[in-house]
Amino acid sequence: MQHGLVHLDEPGLSAGLGRKAAQQRAALTRSKAVQALRTLHAEGRPVTFDAVAKYARVSRSWLYTQPDLRAEIERLRQNHASAEPTPASQPQRASEASLRQRLEAANDRIRRLNDENQRLRQQLAHALGQRRQSPSPDPATIPNP
Repeated sequence: MQHGLVHLDEPGLSAGLGRKAAQQRAALTRSKAVQALRTLHAEGRPVTFDAVAKYARVSRSWLYTQPDLRAEIERLRQNHASAEPTPASQPQRASEASLRQRLEAANDRIRRLNDENQRLRQQLAHALGQRRQSPSPDPATIPNP
């Protein structure tokens, strides 16, 4: 040591810091996996190794090496597979009134587009008619490049 500064290359110090960092990473990884399990289950989503790994951003292989997490994933996966789908998780069909409203909106849009199309055709016909009526330039008066 020099002037109260700690050198990381001192024997035992860097090994202790590395071990502590590894323990912190392991704890963080574990807490992310546990939180993913809780969230997926609470939201009624399937709890699978793949889903937990993606949600927690951990590897599936790591999940398989954690006996308690593995057992919980397998238990929740089994419970989810045997559970009847709840009405909240089933997609709702559109009501007849909703479908009628959507149809009316689509028909209104079609009418507006047809009107606009007709107006544009008339403008084009008018512009082409004016172009035909205008005197053509005399080819002799056009300068050669």
